Amino acid sequence: MRGPKTMKIRAIAASVVLIGAVMGATWLGGPAGDLTANTPQETMTFFITSAGPGDGANLGGLDGADAHCETLAAAQEAGGRGWMAYLSTINDDGSAAMNARDRIGSGPWHNHGGVLIANNVDELHSDAANLTKETILTETGDMVNGRGDSPNMHDILTGSNMDGTAYTGEGYDNCGNWTSNGAEGSAAVGHHDRIGGGQNPTSWNSAHPSRGCGQENLQRTGGNGFFYCFATGG
Repeated sequence: MRGPKTMKIRAIAASVVLIGAVMGATWLGGPAGDLTANTPQETMTFFITSAGPGDGANLGGLDGADAHCETLAAAQEAGGRGWMAYLSTINDDGSAAMNARDRIGSGPWHNHGGVLIANNVDELHSDAANLTKETILTETGDMVNGRGDSPNMHDILTGSNMDGTAYTGEGYDNCGNWTSNGAEGSAAVGHHDRIGGGQNPTSWNSAHPSRGCGQENLQRTGGNGFFYCFATGG
């Protein structure tokens, strides 16, 4: 026959097990019984495209690029967040028209794994931004090949300066504002792995202009037509 002391000890042990189960479920993502809460897809507000449209720098203009961001995000159950491509455009006279920094909302932004990239636009364009090859993940949570990998795909289309404003220069055409796939022309690219050549080799958004706008042109110099996508919360 069990005495009161034995029954009390078993009751305490059962309570400890129950508390442990509740805390374990919370650590895994949310309330007890809800192990799917706060999954990466629910917190992702920034990614680098796992694939471009496949037509070089012809992204279908800004609208086409934004739609591509949404399509990739939706495939990971992360659609409907006002996804916008981090791309700038220029006017016919070569002056700045649309700045990438002005299209992406106010932040904060987190990658597929829930890691904070930046709290706001100014931080994103400063040394405080958490932007490395390891944190700049695709919408599926994968890293993109960088310098030293085969093939190298670290040239990321932006059309921007380091501060996120539109890149301009004599003879620069921004690949027809993302409508050109020709061998001529160029667009400013960044290095997502923060290494390489060019005027600003460690810049994630403005390392150097591309040599042409076609898919083969981009691939030949270390790119693949990828770009960044940010959720504006729309």
